[in-house]
Formats: sequence, structure tokens, C-alpha cells
Amino acid sequence: MAELATRPDEAIAALVSPQGRRDPYPHYEAIRAHGNLVRVDDGMLVAVGYDECVAALREPLLRVQDENSHDVVHPGWREHSSLRGFTESMLYTNPPDHSRMRRQVVGTFTARRVQELRPAVVRLVDRLLGRMADLGGGGAPVDFMAEFAFRLPVAVIGELLGVPESDQVWFRAVSAEVTLALEGITDLSRLDRADAAMDELSDYFADVIERRRRRPGTDLISALVRAHDDGADGDRLSRDELIGNLVLLLVAGFDTTTHLLGHGLHTAFEHPGFAARLRAEPGFAPGFVEETLRCEPPVQATSRWAAEDVDLMGTPVPAGTKVLVLLAAANRDPRRYPDPHRCDPDRPDNRPLSFGGGIHLCVGAALARMEAQVALPALLRRFPGLAPAGPAVYRDRWLVRGHSRLPVALG
Repeated sequence: MAELATRPDEAIAALVSPQGRRDPYPHYEAIRAHGNLVRVDDGMLVAVGYDECVAALREPLLRVQDENSHDVVHPGWREHSSLRGFTESMLYTNPPDHSRMRRQVVGTFTARRVQELRPAVVRLVDRLLGRMADLGGGGAPVDFMAEFAFRLPVAVIGELLGVPESDQVWFRAVSAEVTLALEGITDLSRLDRADAAMDELSDYFADVIERRRRRPGTDLISALVRAHDDGADGDRLSRDELIGNLVLLLVAGFDTTTHLLGHGLHTAFEHPGFAARLRAEPGFAPGFVEETLRCEPPVQATSRWAAEDVDLMGTPVPAGTKVLVLLAAANRDPRRYPDPHRCDPDRPDNRPLSFGGGIHLCVGAALARMEAQVALPALLRRFPGLAPAGPAVYRDRWLVRGHSRLPVALG
């Protein structure tokens, strides 16, 4: 094992190394040894404390990486369609444009709407479990990630968007490529695959938009097309914003939930007592899912930029400073969570930052939680002898961390 970095800048660099991507948590603790809000250099602060991350996420003068900050940091970014596409979405947009875009989408993900989707999720889970039973007959190993963890959330977001089931397997491959643009790559020449994937998705959604314009439905794409065509001038989405947000909703709608399901099953394998409680106790799933999100959040970090000089919990943040917000480190802050590295689904007042916070709180957080709360107990009840059928393989990503393969035997 490589020697652990001790300087904050070394620890940050180690996070994107192969060893750091496999296990980033020791590097978070190496940064925490220097404080909860650590200055790496004149241009960067790193927040690892829970309160510090909450403050950074809620501070209005700390903004997401929009086109203006990209112009400063990556002057050639506009040549890359993957960066342009996400920058046209609410992910990389600040108020007032962010508020305008978010208003068009947020109604689809209200608590009431999520609960209305529960019966559909139950049906999809049951269908996928039946498929796993067919694939794993006779003891054949089944890759849980490919055959369930990916298929469930992409089917749910596909139903919301109104895209045909026949396109959903293609989404996995193309979305895996386009999310390279979200990994904080500093060498823009590495974005060729992401650019090609964004071009494919943009063409795909442009075609779907035209079909919805001719024959609208009750799905989210139809609603956003109406907002594009008929909205008041102050609320209307541009064509590029419409496509950018559809790509974002597709990718964010299943990528993080896929890895939440993978982390949840992996945690259940590591703690057989939790698996038994998921099978037997209907009220155990919400706490288990929340603790999985705390211990193994799919999204490890986000970032903000200081639009002007700002004070962050007593620390001066000059204009132009990047604040790296390490959500996964905040979730293990010992000031907030006693014995933070121990997985405890009964932990009281458990409010992890796994879906971000402030005005950019993930719109699909409630949906992701519900899918995991339905799916994991159903999986373990359907296959009480479920067990690993080989080593879990993590994909080579840090920012959105998860498994590429998780082979299981149904038992």
C-alpha cells in the first residue's frame, strides 16, 4: 500500500490516484488532521467538517462552476460539447437562471409525487427480481450492478421522462462516457469520449423533443417542451437549456441511485445482521439507506467558487477562490457523528450531506431514497441465501464512486 500523504495538497492529489479512487477515506482524514476548513494554496480551500460543508453549500456568494468561472480556469472549455451541455443545465448555473430552470423540474420530484411512484417502483423491482431468478438459475453468478442496480433507476427515470424501454440499455454506456466531464478533469484533451457521448445524447433528445412537440404526453419531457414553447419570457427554457437539463436528469436520475443500491447491498453483505433486519423489519430500511448514504455516498464531493470576498465561518475566502466541499468527509466528521467510521443504521439524527445542500440540493433525493428503501428489502426477501459470488470491483472514478461489478449468487 502506498504511503499516506500528510500534506493537504498531497492528499488532494492522492484522491484521483488509483489507490485514492479505491479508498479515499484515509486521505480525507489526512486533510482533517489540518483542520475542518483547510487552505491548500492561495486559490483553494477544502472543507471536510460537517458544519463547514453546510455553510459552504448555503453561502450565496459561493457559486457553482458556471460559464464565467470556466472561462477563467479552462479557457478552451467551449470547444467541448460535454462541458457546454452541463453548463447549460441547472447543475452548473447560478441564480437567477438556476432558479428559473429548477422551477420547471422540481414539481416532478415532490414528496407526494414520489409516493405516487412507489407502486410503479414495486412492480419494476418485482419484474427485475424475476429476471435475476432466471439468470441465476442453477447457481450461475449474476452481476447485480448490470442486471438490477442499473436497470431499476434507469427504468424509473425513463418512465418519468417518457423514453422507451428499448433505449434504456444504450443509456448506460453513453451516460458512463458523458459523466467523465463531471470528474474535474483538468486536461481537456481527455474529453473526446465525453464530447462524443454528449453529441449522441443531444441528438437523441432533440429528436424526442420534436416528437413530443407533435404529440405531447404526460411525461416530464412534454412538460419541459411546453415550458420551452409557451412559457413566459422570464421562465422560458432555451433549446440548449432544455437539452442540457434533459441530459442532466437522465444521468443524475440513475447514476447515483445505481451506486446507492450497490453500496447498500455491499453493506448488507458486510453486516449479515443488517441483511436479516432488512428482511424481517419493515421499518428498518429508511435508517439503513440513510446510513449507507452517510458511510458510502455515491457523490463524494462538489465545489464552489467565491464570486467576491466572503467570510466562511471566520475564514476569509478571497474572490476567485475554489472551495472543494468533501461531502463524504463531512459525513464522517467525529464532531457530528460519534464513532463515525462505524456503520449504525440506528444512528439518531442522521442527516448526511450525500445529496448536497442549499439551493443546489439534488431534486431527485427523495426518489433515490424511496427506490433503495423498496428495492433492498425486496431483494433480500426474494433471495434469502443471496451471497457474494466473487470480489466486488469498484469503477475507476472518484467523484461518483461505486461498483462496476458486484457478482452475486442467489442461493
